[in-house]
Amino acid sequence: MAPSGAARTPARGKRATIHDVARAAGVAASTVSRAFSQPDRLRADTLDHVLAVSAELDYRPNPIARALPRGKTLTLALLVPDITNPFFFGLIRGAGRQADAAGYTLVLADTRESPDVEWKHLERLARGVDGFILASSRLPDARLRALATDRSLVVINRTISEAPCVVVDNRQGMRQAGEHLASLGHRRVAYLSGPPTSWSDRSRWRALHAAARTLGLDVVRLGPFAPTVESGAAAADAALVSGVTAVVAFNDLLAIGTMRRLLGRGVVVPDDMSVMGCDDIFGADFCHPPLTTLAADIESAGRAAVDLLLTPRGENDPAPRPVVLPTQLRVRASTGTCPTERRSPSAAATHPATPSARGNR
Repeated sequence: MAPSGAARTPARGKRATIHDVARAAGVAASTVSRAFSQPDRLRADTLDHVLAVSAELDYRPNPIARALPRGKTLTLALLVPDITNPFFFGLIRGAGRQADAAGYTLVLADTRESPDVEWKHLERLARGVDGFILASSRLPDARLRALATDRSLVVINRTISEAPCVVVDNRQGMRQAGEHLASLGHRRVAYLSGPPTSWSDRSRWRALHAAARTLGLDVVRLGPFAPTVESGAAAADAALVSGVTAVVAFNDLLAIGTMRRLLGRGVVVPDDMSVMGCDDIFGADFCHPPLTTLAADIESAGRAAVDLLLTPRGENDPAPRPVVLPTQLRVRASTGTCPTERRSPSAAATHPATPSARGNR
């Protein structure tokens, strides 16, 4: 073996590789690899020599490359459709903290609301992570099911029988939304729908439509709209044309954009129209007016997803039952008594204002 003084350093600015260490130490690259991954398989003098040369060259083994032969990278991937959407902040925090507590690193990828981009990330990360968390996946059902049979994954805001799932209780939430608006005297309500590829959007619409039948509400579905503040302008215009007195938006960003557009057109919220969102994102309580919305513990969703991903399952074990997160209605100033209720004395006698309605004015 060559003495450590004979070590040939790599070119300036380049990080030493396993082959640089092997050449300098006069051993095979596999010997250098074993010095870090299976040191007990080397003679003591060989191990000491390889480690000394590695230190001289400032060689640091790639943890992913070292992990691949053992089948573990101690890395998980979280894919979200829009990294700028505040809804995902809590999810990322919860998943990151739970992964760290389990000794894993969490990597994050933005799929830009595109199933094609989502698929590319899945293919690129496949060998470098031990499992995937797909938040609000935009993949078609068939592709997602096929993926679940080949990869370790958990889905959030989506349900498939082949994989563990974490979902928000949209049925309970939309029931609360409908009851709240009905208590304020609203009878015609619009749902401002989100992306066509969103499972949550379809789930929320079905839940609101079902609740409306039992509450005597006439609901119409408008859209689809992108789940952004900018799309609120088109959503507001569509709502005004439809003749509704209240809207429930797919998410808070769309609801906030809707309120901005209504304000610009001289429509007062909630005096002329009530607006409700979903998700209770950061900022929903200090926009103008503060937004009534449906909240869920999204940070808990991230923690639950990591736990499900790291829970061992046999090859033929069925996926566990979905983790269902309860929702809570956050009543704020963007919802109020229906305008026709305030203008009509007879209607006011039929539907007297409740204390909660007066508190929203």
